[in-house]
Amino acid sequence: MKILNPANGELLAEVATDDAASVAAKAAAARAAQPAWAAVPMVERLAPLQRFRAAVVRELDTLAALLTREVGKPIAQAKNELNGLLPRLDFFFEQAEAAVRDEHVFNGGGMHEEITHVPLGVVANISAWNYPWFVGCNVIVPALLTGNAVLYKPSECATLTGQAITRLLHAAGVPQEVMQCLAGGGEVGAALLAQKIDGLFFTGSHATGQRIAQALAGRLVKVQLELGGKDPTYVRADADPKAAAESLADGAMYNTGQSCCSVERIYVHEAVHDEFVRHLLATVATFKGGDPMDPGTYIGAITRTPQLEVLEEQVLDAVAKGATLHGGGTRLPGAGNHFPPTVLTNVDHRMAVMREESFGPVIGIQKVKGDDEAVALMNDTRYGLTAGVYTQDEAAARAILSRVNAGTVYWNCCDRVSPRLPWSGVGDSGIGLTLGVAGIQTFTRPKAWHLRSPG
Repeated sequence: MKILNPANGELLAEVATDDAASVAAKAAAARAAQPAWAAVPMVERLAPLQRFRAAVVRELDTLAALLTREVGKPIAQAKNELNGLLPRLDFFFEQAEAAVRDEHVFNGGGMHEEITHVPLGVVANISAWNYPWFVGCNVIVPALLTGNAVLYKPSECATLTGQAITRLLHAAGVPQEVMQCLAGGGEVGAALLAQKIDGLFFTGSHATGQRIAQALAGRLVKVQLELGGKDPTYVRADADPKAAAESLADGAMYNTGQSCCSVERIYVHEAVHDEFVRHLLATVATFKGGDPMDPGTYIGAITRTPQLEVLEEQVLDAVAKGATLHGGGTRLPGAGNHFPPTVLTNVDHRMAVMREESFGPVIGIQKVKGDDEAVALMNDTRYGLTAGVYTQDEAAARAILSRVNAGTVYWNCCDRVSPRLPWSGVGDSGIGLTLGVAGIQTFTRPKAWHLRSPG
């Protein structure tokens, strides 16, 4: 498999891929090794993962450069991802033992009831390319901490980074059989699904997630799917239009818009609409595109070449139906997958840009008359990952967000993930969750104990 730099087409590496036989062998090795790993005390499982964290710190610059070359993420943002991983790891380290501690829930009349948390067993993780360190470690680290073996298939667009994660874990002391990395595309993923696994954790597109769910439905394997979003935000009449515009421009364009929680549609009260648009356009104009290895670059490369056509088609569809295009709108000439920041106004829900995931630096802005219209439009979607509102009134924000169907909601902020809070979705944004204490427990199953004393 050839690994190409999406920013310039440069060949980075050629990687030997797995096949059905090697996937089966790795799965069998993981199955054989998992019981012994589960028997290791938590404190001893924790130690190599703490050494893994130290290795990430030690190699951060090199790892960030690899990430940038492989997925086109601007180097400053690649370093942000790695630095942001550290408190996420710390949360898992601090909370894991308590999250899966035995629970003694009743003792009386000679009967004792308790709950233990048993590892699922062998966990398969088909991961994403846009935040490979975040998304991969959301599964790998709590799964290992709770005693599971992991079969990890990074996206084919982030294979080298996935192999780096695995290398550091092995060097830190996680047994090779317990943490297995698979290389390849969809055929390797299909081979993984054919194995005897106890849980499947996937992050990616709705279409692929649906195929995975169908493939595993007959076997009743635990499936978690972290899928896409069409994340809306509403700017109320009382919001500061400049502050909201600066925040939402970043929320829409950070990571070149390639985040499941990127702001993908904005509804602005008519009272502040024009001023908001003016400030957002001024902010976007400051976003420097170009070489992702340049520390000053904010807009990097589109990782997957086919997405360029998706973005162009959304823009053409919107303009044909009456939208106003404010610059950009088509791929840039020359080598690499480059698409400039693109803002559309006078949009509505007849347009694909307001209904289908863009996953690029494209944002539509629609004028609304009030809260009820905004909420109705925010909920007019098959997705439900994140949603937000900008307003001076916390009570109004809470009232609005309580009516919006989304797993995560924001007041006066956006495009934010906390390790302390569960990450989940509604509708086509997926099933299950990661992060938070529940995101540690999800790699275990509760076992109920009924213990009656003799006599």
